[in-house]
Amino acid sequence: MNRYSLLLIVSMLLVGSNVGIGKSIVAFVPVPLFALLRFVIAMAVLWPLLRVSKLRRVKRGEWLNLFLQALFGTFGFTLLMLNGVHRTSAVAAGVITSTIPAVVALFSWLFLKERPDGRALASIALAIIGVVAINLAHADQAADTATEGSLAGNLMVLGAVCCESLYVILSRRLTQTLAPIDICAYTHLFGLLLMLPFGLTALVHFDYAGVPAGVWWLVLWYGLSASIFSFWLWMKGIRHVPGSLAGVFSAVLPVAAAGWGIVFLGERPTLAHGFALACVVVGIALASLKVKRVPPVAS
Repeated sequence: MNRYSLLLIVSMLLVGSNVGIGKSIVAFVPVPLFALLRFVIAMAVLWPLLRVSKLRRVKRGEWLNLFLQALFGTFGFTLLMLNGVHRTSAVAAGVITSTIPAVVALFSWLFLKERPDGRALASIALAIIGVVAINLAHADQAADTATEGSLAGNLMVLGAVCCESLYVILSRRLTQTLAPIDICAYTHLFGLLLMLPFGLTALVHFDYAGVPAGVWWLVLWYGLSASIFSFWLWMKGIRHVPGSLAGVFSAVLPVAAAGWGIVFLGERPTLAHGFALACVVVGIALASLKVKRVPPVAS
């Protein structure tokens, strides 16, 4: 394994652990306030990239694309993911989130008319089976608020997956003309502006005294990790790793999410989680395998 593959693994470890960290935080901090703080922390680091000379070079159509990316990939994803993990387990959220590669392939088929091959279709089917398995397992528990699993929470996480997949599709247009780190800065700026109306009320009326100091450190880490560290590591590694192979590393995500939930939140994975995870991992591996080409026989 080369160092660039290791960068992708570390990136997915951060993303997966953030699922569990987010659940730990929203137990003390309201989702709108936490979401707002995430963007504030990100922009505190990224603001030097917002130079007027660079902003003027962004075309009107690119601004529209950036806004849509922010609407789905930062604003929508953050609200749905945080509300989702507040209602379901970190293990379930991690497994559902790991279906992003399959959902991207599905949306590319629906919106970009990129016809998937047989392996991509199998990957999509396995991802759907995994998500359905988790939701069916928790459907009978939805009325019991004391249970770890929640159908509503799982559906919110699935909505976050759809938002992130739309972000990936939209970003394909801009990566040819804008630097990835600039795209990150611009979308987080839009995300901050979109989140302000939701977060300001919580910011003013929230009782901060009841929040342990360690939770605020987690908020700081989440803001830096979700917006900057994992993004930079992934972009750094993906330049030197074939895209077909990079999909395999997303299987690290549910493992990291489950690890946080088991170690720090006392969650226990069920047979349904194991089955769903197996479906997703097999699907990712299947879609990422290289096809062996048989050389033509000379006539």
